[in-house]
Amino acid sequence: MPKKNLEVQLISIPDNLLDVIYTACRTCYSADGAIEIYDNITNDTDKKLALISKVISSGHYSTIEHIQVTFAINNISRAATHQLVRHRHMSFSQKSQRYVKEKGEFDFVVPPAIEANKSLYNKFLKHMELTASLYQDFIQNGIKGEDARSILPNATTSSLVVSLNLRELIHLANLRLCTRAQLEIRLAVKKMCTLIEEKEPWLKSHLVPKCGRLGYCDEDKSCGRMKTKNG
Repeated sequence: MPKKNLEVQLISIPDNLLDVIYTACRTCYSADGAIEIYDNITNDTDKKLALISKVISSGHYSTIEHIQVTFAINNISRAATHQLVRHRHMSFSQKSQRYVKEKGEFDFVVPPAIEANKSLYNKFLKHMELTASLYQDFIQNGIKGEDARSILPNATTSSLVVSLNLRELIHLANLRLCTRAQLEIRLAVKKMCTLIEEKEPWLKSHLVPKCGRLGYCDEDKSCGRMKTKNG
């Protein structure tokens, strides 16, 4: 069945996020030991943010790699998860199509471009209906799920748990919030970023398309938001 409600939930983020990053920043530029810095950390949030922003702006990203966040994601297509797993320094636990058999009509995501075309949309739905029928035929005739899944399309929905450090989250946002990224993964990453920003508003200026960080578009062709480096 068509699924439209992509769901993203933040399920883990450190309570002492600022303290950890501030300690990492101070440790790199202080004669004091890391333990002493953490044990005597300031309660002045503005002071912490000022140093952290300065260090991140200088490109010293190792200081934010100590922060790990985890998301649970539902109703995302296998096409989109295949894009997600290409990112390094991320951990994934995903619904297995080998061990979890689809029952009846499987859930799937319809790309908006197809949904907008009534004729093609109806053909799309018919194709999914036939695929579901064939899949069930395979299962009922003793074909294992790991083999029957071969006919399932990229549109099939999946569910996964994703963990990544803060540096990789910024990198993910820089690439996947770009309007040239596919809409579904762009929406998923936007939801991830919004959830983090609700907890840590200071990160909003970093969780942006890469052109927002660079000040220009480094793609071959700009979407129009920013000019390319060569104008």
